[in-house]
Amino acid sequence: MPPVDKLLLEEALLDSPQTRSLLSVFEEDAGTLTEFTNQLLQAMQRVYGAQNEMSIATQQLSKQLIAYEKQNFALSKGDDEVISTLHRFARVVDELNSLHTELAKQVADTMIFPMIQFRERDLTEVSTLKDLFLLASNEHDVAMAKYSKLPKKRENEKLKAEVVAEVSATRRKQHHSSLQYYCALNALQHRKRVAMLDPLLGFTQGQINFFKMGVEMFSKKLDDFLSSVATMVQSIQGQLDTEAETMRLTQQELLLASETTYMPDNNATTSKKANRNLLQKAGYLNIRTKTGLVSTSWDRLYFFTQGGNLMCQPRGAVAGGLILDLDNCSVMAVDCEDRRYCFQIVSPSGKMNIILQAEGKQEYEEWICTINNISRQIYLTDNPEAIAIRLNETAVQAVTPMSTFQKKHESFRPKQVESDGAEAARSEKSLTEVPESADPLIIPGTPIRFDLCPASEDSEQNRPSSGRTNPFGESCPEEDTTPEDSLLHQVFTVRFLGSIETRTDQGDEVIYETMRQVLAARAIHNVFRMSEYQMVVSSRRLRFIDPQTQNTIISFALSAVPLCASHQDNKRLIGFVARGPDLHLENGASLNCCIFETNDDGNEICSVIDFGRKITQAEKDPEALAALMKATELSADGRFFLLGQTDKDETDACLESEA
Repeated sequence: MPPVDKLLLEEALLDSPQTRSLLSVFEEDAGTLTEFTNQLLQAMQRVYGAQNEMSIATQQLSKQLIAYEKQNFALSKGDDEVISTLHRFARVVDELNSLHTELAKQVADTMIFPMIQFRERDLTEVSTLKDLFLLASNEHDVAMAKYSKLPKKRENEKLKAEVVAEVSATRRKQHHSSLQYYCALNALQHRKRVAMLDPLLGFTQGQINFFKMGVEMFSKKLDDFLSSVATMVQSIQGQLDTEAETMRLTQQELLLASETTYMPDNNATTSKKANRNLLQKAGYLNIRTKTGLVSTSWDRLYFFTQGGNLMCQPRGAVAGGLILDLDNCSVMAVDCEDRRYCFQIVSPSGKMNIILQAEGKQEYEEWICTINNISRQIYLTDNPEAIAIRLNETAVQAVTPMSTFQKKHESFRPKQVESDGAEAARSEKSLTEVPESADPLIIPGTPIRFDLCPASEDSEQNRPSSGRTNPFGESCPEEDTTPEDSLLHQVFTVRFLGSIETRTDQGDEVIYETMRQVLAARAIHNVFRMSEYQMVVSSRRLRFIDPQTQNTIISFALSAVPLCASHQDNKRLIGFVARGPDLHLENGASLNCCIFETNDDGNEICSVIDFGRKITQAEKDPEALAALMKATELSADGRFFLLGQTDKDETDACLESEA
């Protein structure tokens, strides 16, 4: 006998779209079997009730048996042995067409009753279990929706416990109903064979026993055939018993799982560390979609990564659809509608972003790490797993204090070049390779700040403002305010990543090393949040403003910003070194390197800052200032610097000629 297709009981708890898609095939097969069984039973009842028209009834039965081959079963289409057996039975029915006149009782006992029992017991059971499964699935979805709406800021432990208990109960109920439903569908694949063969076997034997005709000629032809059919039925029944026992043991084993299996965010998964080396991830997430001008909705869908793409597959769908290309995208944790475990994915251009919500903390961290790994395009290398592990090991080493920068630099270079190591070194070159130096650029063990605190801002920013603030966030002007800068005014949107105290402000290498350590520290310590500011560049100051309150958070004089540079490869990363007063140092000033992420070109921002410093230098000489402004393309009102590729070279040449 050919193998029988079956549903895996182990996949019942996950309830993935692939399992649902396979389940729909079994349901389609059960529906087709139900329709065919009803038709076959009608043919048998006609044989039972139409004694005077027995010849017509048996002829219809023969045709119906042959029609089994043409049925569009979703499973077991290649069961040639059963088809050939049914064809043989059809020929036997044709031969017995003229002999069946008084078979009401025997037909009722040997043919009608088994088929009715199969329909009422097996097919009705499958239909009932299907309704229970759908009901349990809907209840679980409702419970998950309640759980996803639990507030994070105003958390109610009693409410949380009730919702978690409801999710656990509905998930257990769904698991139980799905296991019973899967077992019934698997058993139906065996029982439909018996249901097709066993009634016909009893019908044929009743014909032979009743008429007593053609004992030598007719019965001898069928003895071997009927014996083989009986053996076939016993074999199928044995397979069914074995499979039923296996499914029963598997069901018991799955039901003995811990109670935490049904809890969405339990202590076991919370204490378990997230895998940071993943390059593929799949699971259910809540996605935020806009339903109107200000209204939104959350849908629970199945997401998975495929190469560099984020895919989504709703329940019942045959395949997934593309949501976003993850190459060079950014991912960060966000606060959204007072929901927990939310994160945002932003495209490289910044024009497209999606907000997703994970079920638990471990899933939340693994999704962020996986998307971050994919955005680096590690999956395109020959050995992506080794490179991902190497990059995360580098992140651990990058935040480990060392005596000298030289030792830290040598720790990233393997002594022996191997194929995997060489590929990993090439992939992390932009973040790990820096020029060798006798002294470290950054003081070993220096803490990294992830908040834009006013540690290195000018002393005037620390003084309380005397201005009065109205309820709309606007401040009344002070009497002693500084005159407005009318020569340069540029605004950029930036996100603060971190800052470190450095030893020098000479050379771009100190900014590159700070970028590497800040990114590594954020990765190893799960720091995903970034504060967004408006960076205002004028000819005198560099200010950072809160976009919501329009209050200045911190301000630097351009004369105190001697160095500014963007990353060699990722132009969205910029950094600058700022001087601030520090009484504990010999020279009386401390150096802090601040790193930001922006959607604009980092080189253009650095050009604007450099242009502001040049205006400050040229303000002492009116002729030099006039020559500088003449050589620079401004906006219509004469206040804004228009970015271009050759602006920096032209302004440098102008200053050199005036000197």
